[in-house]
Amino acid sequence: MTPPGAARAAPSGAGHPPAGHGLLWLLLGIAVLFALLRPRPPRELIALVDWQTVGALAGLLLITQGVEASGMLQRLAQRLLVRVTDERVLAFGLAGGAALLAALVTNDVSLFLLVPLTRVLATQAHLPLARLVALQALAVNAGSALTPIGNPQNLYLWHRSGESFAGFVAMMAPTVAVMLFWLAVAVWLLVPRQPIALREPQDHGAVQPRLLAVSALLFVGFVVALDRHWLLPGLIGVAAVFALVRPRVLLGIDWALLAIIALMFVDLRQLAALPWVAEMLRAAPIGEGWRAYLAAILASQVISNVPAAILLDGAVRDLPALAAGVSVGGFGFVLGSLANLIALRLARVPHGLAEFHRISLPFLLVCTASALPLRLG
Repeated sequence: MTPPGAARAAPSGAGHPPAGHGLLWLLLGIAVLFALLRPRPPRELIALVDWQTVGALAGLLLITQGVEASGMLQRLAQRLLVRVTDERVLAFGLAGGAALLAALVTNDVSLFLLVPLTRVLATQAHLPLARLVALQALAVNAGSALTPIGNPQNLYLWHRSGESFAGFVAMMAPTVAVMLFWLAVAVWLLVPRQPIALREPQDHGAVQPRLLAVSALLFVGFVVALDRHWLLPGLIGVAAVFALVRPRVLLGIDWALLAIIALMFVDLRQLAALPWVAEMLRAAPIGEGWRAYLAAILASQVISNVPAAILLDGAVRDLPALAAGVSVGGFGFVLGSLANLIALRLARVPHGLAEFHRISLPFLLVCTASALPLRLG
């Protein structure tokens, strides 16, 4: 892990491109390679994309842009910096809030609420933005692992396990306790206990309560639409309302993030469908215990933890080990969890990917080793 004295983040939007374009080109290159080696009709490739996920992210990105344009985050950041004057205390608050929200409202929604606030905080004070966002990505991966509704892989495995809600929480609690312990250690080591240095005051404009209220109502409506599987009407409704109320919001959507997510589905599902992959899984002794746990962690690093949970479900008989493995597997490489990508793109910080890996890779190793005894015997 990098020392606490690293350089502070520049104000957001200071002419730097968002982190992650290198990953976009990498995924596009892999897609082209698959197209050359294993050609498929365009219709089949389009069907590989989970459009429910991509559409949900698009709607949430629009709503987040609306909240930011309302000026509420700037006002909230000002008030928070008046009350919290210590960097480490602020980091603990942001990471702890991210973990708690992730357990209650899913890891992605937690990031959409807190990462934009963190970015605005870094425009008003000299803060290590990339480091704070990396810690929040770790926090949502850890916190969301506790409950069946915290992330997609938990929801899938919960239905497969037949456990009650409380039973699933009890099953995951020891692993989550290990992850949260090391999260607290990481915050303590990486964020110094020193006064927050404020930047020169900036005129952020007046808060627009009407736009904030519209964004809040759209958020509730969009979540209801997703719950009822009305993705397309919900997405059209969100876009139409902003087109009438604040058209510039539509220009702020991160198309590169949506392209990265779509290409992840195309590339990783083709990889998982390769015959030699299925044969390797059938032959590997990963049915239970620590072998299943480590297999889930390794698979998550290559194909992300949600596809890993689905892919290994047939080969692994030990669901608690599989659930623990894909949870810990969300750390490490950025592809380990979709939440990692979302956090970095929302942060819009240069060199965010490098900073994330400097923190997340050692964190993966520590958590893997610390939670391994829970899978022995």
